[in-house]
Amino acid sequence: MATRAPDRLAAVPPGKPVRPHHRVRRHLVHQLDVKGSPYAYVAPFFLLFSAFGLFPLAYTAWVSLHEWVLLSEEQTFVGLDNFRTLLADDYFWNATFNTLSIGVLSTVPQLLLAIWLAHLLNRPLRAQTFFRVTLLLPNVTSVVAVVVIFSQLFGRDFGMINWVLSWFGVDAVPWNEGVASSHVAISIMIMWRWTGYNALIFLAAMQAVPRELYEAATIDGAGEFTQLRRITIPMIKPTIVFVVITSTIGAMQVLAEPLLFGVYTLTGGVDRQYQTLALFIYENFIKLDLGYASAISWMMFVFIVVIAGINYLITRRSRGGLL
Repeated sequence: MATRAPDRLAAVPPGKPVRPHHRVRRHLVHQLDVKGSPYAYVAPFFLLFSAFGLFPLAYTAWVSLHEWVLLSEEQTFVGLDNFRTLLADDYFWNATFNTLSIGVLSTVPQLLLAIWLAHLLNRPLRAQTFFRVTLLLPNVTSVVAVVVIFSQLFGRDFGMINWVLSWFGVDAVPWNEGVASSHVAISIMIMWRWTGYNALIFLAAMQAVPRELYEAATIDGAGEFTQLRRITIPMIKPTIVFVVITSTIGAMQVLAEPLLFGVYTLTGGVDRQYQTLALFIYENFIKLDLGYASAISWMMFVFIVVIAGINYLITRRSRGGLL
């Protein structure tokens, strides 16, 4: 006997017929929710970034094209004159050299030490939480307090560093008077403040490396240094690239350390021996020459992009690791 096909209209509640346009609307709402929700979630970040990132960057570029003195009622458009003057300014190139010198002296040893500390903390140790929190303490300490304390440590006549050096027959070093000595002192401040922070980032990446790789390497007779060089560093390479770029950006923006080292000075010492680009910008900003200060800011932005790009290419293309 033939069976009767189910009545599709029987499943519809009485008084609520299904209409095609309702189905289309529900489908559109569903598609909008699936495809549009991610953009809605990230929209606040891009709105804030546009307001406090892109707009100041574009406005600074506009100001750099003017002779813009804050106390003056008129702002004269001068085109690229500020940049031409800047490229012929010896103080600008001196600040650029100081920034690069301090950046290299602080960043390279800092990253190597951070990787080594993270490797040590990645091993089974007692009180691991205590050591990890201890690494983070220098970073959360006020930068002003750090510079003041280190300025006392590097004092010429009563500093602890010179006192220790005197045990080995070394004369008192005027740390804030020479170019090399001041760069070393400021680099040590930066290293002390940021090494632990970067070590924790490396440690988080090392936690994701499979333990079986270390166990196999131990069975094959590989030592700690070999495991670090052959297993750990290649496995955390994306994290190394990230830390190198962020450390480069931070090194190019050093301000508080040279500003407060020894005595408060906008020129970075009597002979500008440790004035950085950020401090040079601040000096011209205090002079209310906003056009020239904006031109310096944009040149520093270009330097950061170029140097970060070079570091990215070098780090990405290196196959044998950093050690």
